[in-house]
Amino acid sequence: MQQFVVPQFIEVEDKIFGPITTRQFLILLAAGITIFVAYRYADTPLFVSIAVIIGIIAIVFSFVRVNGQVFHFFLLNIIQTMKRPSLRIWHKAYTDKDLEYLMKSGLGEEMTETVTKKTVKKQHIRDLSLVVNTGGYYRPDEHV
Repeated sequence: MQQFVVPQFIEVEDKIFGPITTRQFLILLAAGITIFVAYRYADTPLFVSIAVIIGIIAIVFSFVRVNGQVFHFFLLNIIQTMKRPSLRIWHKAYTDKDLEYLMKSGLGEEMTETVTKKTVKKQHIRDLSLVVNTGGYYRPDEHV
């Protein structure tokens, strides 16, 4: 059987200047150019405030890692998570084409029963939570 070399350390970025990677260098270069433009066109107090803000943002985006991810990917994941709804419910919806197919095949007559959604009371959820948290010692029917 032929053996293959499995690549290792694929998450390690290439370093160009000492410990600085290409991504870090480009972020710091963009920040440096922006600070230089601010130096040329802004007065001293405004320049200092812009330079401090851009410098902090550039350092955070260059060197900070959260859970092994670079910071800008982490920030994008947070934004995507905030956009998504926290509760996902699947509702089966038939298109017109599906309904026509079901009516032609005769399956439409068999599907006459309706399904009602079951509502859950908060007290029932509290009782279930107590049963789980006490390891089954709490019995909701005994404490009525």
